[in-house]
Amino acid sequence: MYFFLTHLSFLDLSFTTSSIPQLLYNLNGRDKTISYTGCAIQLFIFLGLGGVECLLLAVMAYDRFVAVCKPLRYMVIMNPQLCLGLVSLAWGCGVANSLIMSPMTLRLPRCGYQKVDHFLCEMPALIRTACVNTAAIEGIAFILAIGIVLSPSVFILVSYAYIVRAVLSIQSSSGRHKAFNTCGSHLTVVSLFYGNIIYMYMQPGASSSKDQGKFLTLFYNIVTPLLNPLIYTLRNKEVKGALRRLILVNLSLRKKL
Repeated sequence: MYFFLTHLSFLDLSFTTSSIPQLLYNLNGRDKTISYTGCAIQLFIFLGLGGVECLLLAVMAYDRFVAVCKPLRYMVIMNPQLCLGLVSLAWGCGVANSLIMSPMTLRLPRCGYQKVDHFLCEMPALIRTACVNTAAIEGIAFILAIGIVLSPSVFILVSYAYIVRAVLSIQSSSGRHKAFNTCGSHLTVVSLFYGNIIYMYMQPGASSSKDQGKFLTLFYNIVTPLLNPLIYTLRNKEVKGALRRLILVNLSLRKKL
């Protein structure tokens, strides 16, 4: 679990780093532009990392499934070789998706100067700037989204269906609570991330709302990576105890002052 969390943390850090510095620079002054090369790099990184995170969350769901449904065989099934192979597969598929979609999106004719009505170079926003029929590229994006976004989400739902069935068969309430507690953090992260991604990339291009697209992109690009560490750390008893002690110390200091 911690091996996968390391990769998730790196993804969240890279996700925000790929776009937030440029956003802050544009908000700080009158210059609201980005170079073509910078836009292409941002699009490639954003698409690649987004695809990797979708698949990595599915891999983590499988890890939780084995931990709950086959606990005695967990160390045998989730051996280091399998974990490394699953993570490599997630990274490979995410990068491959970006290598396909980024050049296709950037090669669309734009007929002169076009303004990207977004705070980053995201695929739906760039598709809207094209001056040709984009039905073909939207169809390809939809097909790839089925493999990168929809299929992992279905896999996660199936995994949790088995997990729920296994947990409900546990006789003691403390055992059920402990089993659900091991999956709660991951399920919360999945709910935050997948809802926005499915809405954005299962209906790309002109069919998506500009304002809603901006809000959802801002949410899964900033809010979700910000919440992920809190979601996972606050499930840890030691972290919760340290936070409780910190709050009590601050309250006592305020009373003295």
